[in-house]
Amino acid sequence: MKIKSKILIIAGSDSSGGAGIQADIKTVTALGSYATTAITAVTSQNTKGVKSIIPIAPREIFNQIIFTSKDIRPDAIKIGMLHSTKVIEYVIKSLENLKIKKIILDPVMVAKGGAKLIDNKAIKSLKLKLISKTILITPNIPEAEILTNTKIKNQEDMIYAANKLIASGAKNVLIKGGHLKFKLVKDIFVNKSEIKVFTSKRYKTNNTHGTGCTLSSAITTFLSCGKPIKKACELGIKYVNSAIKTNPKYGKGYGPINHLNSMKVEKKFK
Repeated sequence: MKIKSKILIIAGSDSSGGAGIQADIKTVTALGSYATTAITAVTSQNTKGVKSIIPIAPREIFNQIIFTSKDIRPDAIKIGMLHSTKVIEYVIKSLENLKIKKIILDPVMVAKGGAKLIDNKAIKSLKLKLISKTILITPNIPEAEILTNTKIKNQEDMIYAANKLIASGAKNVLIKGGHLKFKLVKDIFVNKSEIKVFTSKRYKTNNTHGTGCTLSSAITTFLSCGKPIKKACELGIKYVNSAIKTNPKYGKGYGPINHLNSMKVEKKFK
């Protein structure tokens, strides 16, 4: 298989391999692209929870991004866990240096088991300084609630929260609806000119660890290969649904999904 594009991933590590930078690399690779990385934190975790989080120094995160990208320039960037204001500042500094247009932010704030992964000051910095520099932000329901200070109970609330994020400077928003306990899962794409609802079957399984990381990396990969942003979201959701459906049933808690769901991506969108 010929490599179709290059993706830089800025995110935390997951020792269990289901989420974080490990899930990102697997996703990008399965979809036919090449992944470079800048690790923001090292976590000790398994499917039952997070034991510890060791942050990487902000300057070293900056060095990883710049030194790698000056040699292998990415076509697109995916950003995951940024645990402090200082890290966010250095990431913004690196993005301004690189001038890459296709940047997707997955605002990782809470682990699947409930552990908080980012402090309140960093949340504010992310909202005020980083969101406007991305082409797409992909929060789940709890993350969208934190970012917009609203309670989300239904589809109308999701659209309201998405529009608040647009008002905060986001260009495109995909709010993931998996946390709402309805029979069907509705993910909602919003920008200033349109609203698109993606409806998916809900699979009865606890093995959904890393779905958010995987989705944002899949969307980034499709976008880097020339897909329009809305189509990239649609294809990313299909990839994740297939990965959930065929999950390997590993671990005793929230198990990983199956990243070996390879989908062919043409360079040009037809």
